[in-house]
Amino acid sequence: MKEITILSGKGGTGKTSITAAIASVAQNAVFCDNDVDAADLHLILQPKIREEHTFLSAWIATINDEECTNCEVCKDYCRFDAIHDNAEGNLEINPFQCEGCRLCERVCPVQAISSERSSNNFWYVSETRLGILVHAKMGPGEENSGKLVTQVRKRSKELAKEKSAQFIINDGPPGIGCATISSITGTDKILLVIEPSKSGLHDAERLVELIHSFKIPVFALINKYDINSEVALEIETYLKNNNIPLLGRIPFDKKMVEAMIDNQTIVEYNPDSEIAKTIKEICNTLTS
Repeated sequence: MKEITILSGKGGTGKTSITAAIASVAQNAVFCDNDVDAADLHLILQPKIREEHTFLSAWIATINDEECTNCEVCKDYCRFDAIHDNAEGNLEINPFQCEGCRLCERVCPVQAISSERSSNNFWYVSETRLGILVHAKMGPGEENSGKLVTQVRKRSKELAKEKSAQFIINDGPPGIGCATISSITGTDKILLVIEPSKSGLHDAERLVELIHSFKIPVFALINKYDINSEVALEIETYLKNNNIPLLGRIPFDKKMVEAMIDNQTIVEYNPDSEIAKTIKEICNTLTS
């Protein structure tokens, strides 16, 4: 069983559209959306949820007004300025500023502070027309996205073994943060989707540096290459100088948008198009 992860240095490169298209070509695969902070692969695959699980995130502290004596010891110790006086003159903790260190809970002389893990995060196992999809949803401002990626990847591997699947196709997050690092660890191949813009090239360079530290084979695809031919050539030169195989160039095409509006991949929507043919060739290379 091989695990293939599709990544991008920045958002908006078309990574998820490419992932969905590859998913529609890949045979005997399980699909996993690792972009837990802003999951959107489900928008194209239209999953039917089979399992729903709660993911416990960071610790959040609260103050019991009935027990609190307003001594402000917790306020003095809080290094994140998360404890303030409310309109009633009582101390309260701002959940968006609280970093979950739980120091206030330990220093409170009357034990008026307690902490609970945030449960505003969920992960799912779903059925789609293309196969099994493992995906997640994090609430706004929630933490531990890297651990959630690890959880959905773990479950996708279990399902792949149960189904004797040959491949796991991961839709990874953009950038080089914790979720990306969790997506890279232990994967077998990476497809880097790059758009021909200065920021697209710059952010791809940062991501390649991260990938190389893991010593994982990386391939590249230039999406919407014809919107800036000059930068596209810069990207090709960069890839050549860094021995990264360029598997394809996909032009800007409104049919990609039409396909998404119709909840389809470009391969399903326009199977005879040049883009569909390129996607099939890329998939064959990645899965060989």
